Amino acid sequence: MSIKILYIGNNNTKNETTLKLLSNSLLNEDYDIIVTSNKQNKFFRLLDMCVHILKLSFKLDFVIIDTYSTTNFYYAFICSQICRIFKLKYITVLHGGNLPSRLKKNKFLSSLIFNNAYKNVSPSMYLKKEFENYNYVVDEIPNIIQIDKYPFLKRNNIKPKLLFVRAFHEIYNPIMALNVLKEVLKSFPEATLCMIGPIKDNSHQNFLNLASQYNLIDKIEITGFLSKEEWHKKSKEFDIFINTSNFDNMPVSVIEAMALGLPIVSTNVGGLPYLIDENISGLLVDKNDVKAMANAINLIVEGKHQNLAINARKKVESFSWNSVRKKWLEILK
Repeated sequence: MSIKILYIGNNNTKNETTLKLLSNSLLNEDYDIIVTSNKQNKFFRLLDMCVHILKLSFKLDFVIIDTYSTTNFYYAFICSQICRIFKLKYITVLHGGNLPSRLKKNKFLSSLIFNNAYKNVSPSMYLKKEFENYNYVVDEIPNIIQIDKYPFLKRNNIKPKLLFVRAFHEIYNPIMALNVLKEVLKSFPEATLCMIGPIKDNSHQNFLNLASQYNLIDKIEITGFLSKEEWHKKSKEFDIFINTSNFDNMPVSVIEAMALGLPIVSTNVGGLPYLIDENISGLLVDKNDVKAMANAINLIVEGKHQNLAINARKKVESFSWNSVRKKWLEILK
């Protein structure tokens, strides 16, 4: 008789999320997996999650709960407490570089969620250490990547063609990407920037206003949201991936860029220094340090860091299901 698992998270997305990858991987291991919720409305999504727990409470062996720092934090709280009522083993999967702020601001709710979890799982050493500072017990298991789906493109003649793949949201600091382009143009007038991602707040309009003010509209391409397959195809047109986040954990887009052969230049925040080995698999700069990021890009274009992409690919190959499988099976035994 197979182990029955309810996986709770946001399943209303076209992208191949951690939820989809992990649930499919466990399904292939003969676990009985039910995933919820695909509701777009946040209230109905929460209601759907709660109803699934209630309906299946006497059949479930485990409940896996994706846990973020934003509205989802309260979803995780409500779902985890329902699990407690029914004495269900629940596992939190920690996402979002800003979760430590929740531990500080919502100590009581955090304690109810994480101290009562069967297991807390972090995809990064960063969140593991942050949680351990608050005396929570956390297992580190990296995010899964289907490495065979990521053809490595070796870029022999790197140009200042910059790629940004995150939402237009202030937490990802898209304005910094624009200012970095402006700085790189001083050394390389042919530099361009492509922004891929959905619009989440007014940082998109601020970006456009500033780009117009800088007279850089013709240097920028904004695609909006692209599916994983679409942006992977689009990435072949670019040579350097930039990540300008103010907070972060283990961003999937950065992991994917590493797999695809794009040299990475990122802000040194959250889980990034645990993902990127400085000067080996990528380059790291301080948050909001435009000149440092531009200088790092210039060095790559000048051929000073030729092995970054190869080393990055080797790093993310350790995130395949075959590499993390044993850890998940041990937790769910």
